[in-house]
Amino acid sequence: MLSDLEEKTIRRRTIFDGKLIRVQLDEVELPDGRTSTREIVHHPGAVGVLAFTDEGKLVFVRQYRNPLGKTILEIPAGKLEPGEDPKACAFRELEEETGYRAEEMRPIVSFYTSPGFADEILHLYEARGLQKGERRPDTDEFVEVEELTLQEAFAKMEEGQICDAKTVVAVYFWHNRVLGGG
Repeated sequence: MLSDLEEKTIRRRTIFDGKLIRVQLDEVELPDGRTSTREIVHHPGAVGVLAFTDEGKLVFVRQYRNPLGKTILEIPAGKLEPGEDPKACAFRELEEETGYRAEEMRPIVSFYTSPGFADEILHLYEARGLQKGERRPDTDEFVEVEELTLQEAFAKMEEGQICDAKTVVAVYFWHNRVLGGG
């Protein structure tokens, strides 16, 4: 039974199937009986890691992002492999991108990145007890590691260097944690 807001899918077809995403076009029946189309991006999901050093700084990676045409600062992150546990992915991505191994990885929140057109869910974790190791980025991944204080992170947001959703959420989580004392 459809609620007053639900749409019924009439027809579905895949219009692109790539390495990272699959795009489908759905024809849907709207709650008022009319029809419309929906373009949907399917993504396997991802993790993002708030990795705190013993000095109280947050670990970021600087990386060129082709869709934006610029280099930005982000928290370490990456996509889930098929069947991979998000926590295991968080440990893996942190070490691959930054060289840091974490003693502890705690879940913070999971959220949909752009539910208007994509089903990607991002699992945000907090890493503590960092120990330096060796970076192992993917062969097509070029990143620089940078550690920032909370004030420096807010300055980078104001400058537009931190501008992606997961990292903005992470910085505000950090800010709220500091204000809340926990």
